[in-house]
Amino acid sequence: MMSCRVLGVLAAAFVVAAMSPAKAQDFPNRTVRIINPFAAGGATEVMARAIAHRLSEMWGQPVIVESRPGAGSVLGVDSVVKSAPDGHTLLFSDSASFVITPHINSKLPYDPLKDLAPLALCVRIAPVLAAANNAPFNTIPEMLAYAKANPDALTFASSGVGSYMHVAMEYLKHMTGTKILHVPFRGSNLVVPELLAGRVSMYIATLSVFDQYAQEGKMKIIAAASEKRLPQRPNLPTIGETVPGYSISSWFGMAAPAGTPAPILDKIHADIMKVIAEPAFTSIFVDKQSFQIGDLNRADLIKTVQVEHKKWGELVKISGAKQE
Repeated sequence: MMSCRVLGVLAAAFVVAAMSPAKAQDFPNRTVRIINPFAAGGATEVMARAIAHRLSEMWGQPVIVESRPGAGSVLGVDSVVKSAPDGHTLLFSDSASFVITPHINSKLPYDPLKDLAPLALCVRIAPVLAAANNAPFNTIPEMLAYAKANPDALTFASSGVGSYMHVAMEYLKHMTGTKILHVPFRGSNLVVPELLAGRVSMYIATLSVFDQYAQEGKMKIIAAASEKRLPQRPNLPTIGETVPGYSISSWFGMAAPAGTPAPILDKIHADIMKVIAEPAFTSIFVDKQSFQIGDLNRADLIKTVQVEHKKWGELVKISGAKQE
């Protein structure tokens, strides 16, 4: 015969389960915060604000974006992990926070695989390598030749230690036996002025970060870092055409604290998918940025995070990238 305590626990569990759909229907009932773990003004914040604006209209509640940079996204992510798991605090980040940072920083105060609930893969980005106009190269072969002849004379920027930009370049250095000095910043918006001024040699980021400047002749786009040539730039060679086997992938996604009720997660996921599929949103924030819309359900996204976590772990190990 069950004890009163066991019956009480079962009854409480039943009540929670019964309340979940109602909670999802009532969600959100106050301001929702979306945490951007990088510096304000970068591509992550721009995308987060665009999504937040539409969600606010759909939900009838304020949806605000807060930028909390620091420690290669760790500070921002940690603030989300420690938030109440009720859907009112969310994370919007590039994939590095989920699949790279854990391999870079062995002292993380959280485990992204256990402490975050992936919500939506919003867009896949189009990574390219851009260079300052004063950089003494215009192609990947020329860059590699110069780097080998002049060790540490070239520099590459990143949006922080452990960012995909950082690991991608360390991996390229490993594959090519070159020495290029890493200069970390706290966001893309801080890197671009340095690249325009010629104070750093190169930077890997999504095409939209550089496109307008390149068209104006203020910097040069050298190659795509993706596996295949970009549909928007079919004449732009890939790094892999010079360095066989080299390619990277990255994306922007949303997550909630682990423990957030599944009905709330499902609602947020469904509404985000509606937003990113809207023609107006796609035209401005996807097509013009050379992104691809995410099309994964939550279960497939969880699997993707697990697979990429393992893959990037191998790349980090091979590259030797680490917390500096």
